Amino acid sequence: MRKSRSKTTARTKTVPYDVAEQLRTPEEMAAYLDAWLTEAPDDAPGIARALGDIARAKGMTQVARDAGLSRESLYKALSENGNPSFATVLKVARALGVRLHAEPACGPQQFDR
Repeated sequence: MRKSRSKTTARTKTVPYDVAEQLRTPEEMAAYLDAWLTEAPDDAPGIARALGDIARAKGMTQVARDAGLSRESLYKALSENGNPSFATVLKVARALGVRLHAEPACGPQQFDR
C-alpha cells in the first residue's frame, strides 16, 4: 500500500506597499514629485497623492504645522479623493522643502514680433 503524501504549499505573506517608506532623503522626495509632474502632468489627484506620500514620509503633523494647516485638513486635501486648492499645494510644497518647476512643454519656439 502506498503512503499518500500530503502536499503543503508555502504561503506567501504579502503586505501593502507604501512608497512613503522609500522616500528617505530630500533628493528622493524631489525626484518622486518631479517624476509625477513629468510623467503624469494632467493627473492632479495623482500629484496630490504624491505630495501626500512625501508628507507622510516627513511626518504629517510637522508638515501640517509648517504649512499652517490642521493635520486633518492636510490628510483630506492630499487623499485619493482630495481636491486641494493651488494655494494649499504651494503651502505643502514649501513645508516639504520642494519646488515646483516649469519649463517649456515643446522645446524652444520662435516668437513672431
